[in-house]
Amino acid sequence: MVGLIFDSLRDPGTPVTGQRQVPGAATAARAPAPVPGREAGTVRFESVSKTYRSAAGPVQALDRVDLAIPAGAIFGIIGRSGAGKSSLLRTVNRLEAPSSGRVLVDGAPIDALDTDGLVALRRRIGMIFQHFNLLAAKTVRQNVALPLTVAGVPRRAIGPRVAEALRLVGLEDKADTYPSRLSGGQKQRVGIARALVSDPEILLCDEATSALDPETTLAILDLLRDINRRLGITIILITHEMSVIREICSDVVVLEGGRVVETGPVWRVFGAPEHPTTRALLEPLTRGLPPDLAARLQPLPAPGGWAILRITCSGRAAPDLSGLAGAGAPVRLLQAGIERIQGHAVGRMLVAVPAEDPGAEARLRAVGDVERVGYVPADAAVG
Repeated sequence: MVGLIFDSLRDPGTPVTGQRQVPGAATAARAPAPVPGREAGTVRFESVSKTYRSAAGPVQALDRVDLAIPAGAIFGIIGRSGAGKSSLLRTVNRLEAPSSGRVLVDGAPIDALDTDGLVALRRRIGMIFQHFNLLAAKTVRQNVALPLTVAGVPRRAIGPRVAEALRLVGLEDKADTYPSRLSGGQKQRVGIARALVSDPEILLCDEATSALDPETTLAILDLLRDINRRLGITIILITHEMSVIREICSDVVVLEGGRVVETGPVWRVFGAPEHPTTRALLEPLTRGLPPDLAARLQPLPAPGGWAILRITCSGRAAPDLSGLAGAGAPVRLLQAGIERIQGHAVGRMLVAVPAEDPGAEARLRAVGDVERVGYVPADAAVG
């Protein structure tokens, strides 16, 4: 994995994918210039597919992905293991070449870049990794300077740029420390500084917080958010942690089997997920039925029993609970969680109403979308 640090800067004549390119071929292109009228940092996938060859046969990692990422966004890519997240991310800096389709950066296609063009592209795209990929024999200062050294930047120019990158991540006092003396969060800050030292317009984050504890994760996310705000860098991150997406991202795409199954603003996708994959991924955050009720849940009502309803709400205004208080019949609140994402109130409530009350669902729609989960008998504990 350490080699990936160099792959973004040195001669890419032999790609990581193992597919040999011919440097200087007649169809090759030099470094793409941003398209007039486009902001630096835009990424677009046009019908991108990727198939790997293995002893067991071809493996379809990506299947006709169409997606646009605007400049300055913090964009999340989520999905189950093997959904194609890493493959999609690595097509942005051509560590993976699509089998078909094309990727555009700043509005310019990158599929036909020659050696010099790829080097120039990769210097505009920083990358941070799950396991830091620091060189143990080099100090923090030397690790951060590594991309500039490999790129042949004059030594007199390297010092100030490294110092500024370390200041940005709050590690000025650790410049001469070796990685073995750093905490996990400090190591990731070094990785972020190394990615920023080349002044990129796009930052790729490959499970950047997965190896960190929850408190350190929040600190790193705060740092990334601050970098995005201050520098305007487009951040594209992949993660299996839904809480990370909720905490930092503006938009998200859900992949399943290499295909896009849902995409949109985080508040909408989290507040009203449409695809079963999205709902399954969100289950740890939304909480299921209390175990005692789940054990007694029935598909049909029983005399004197309770109907269990799930109410989902998402919108700029907080949910109006007068529909609960004025229902005209008992409404018992079993569990609830409301939070604000991107200025929108997003939450779910689980309530119990008398099974014989035919108008309960209609009245409760004033609060949010209502789903009938099932029924529990009259003697079930719902209070």
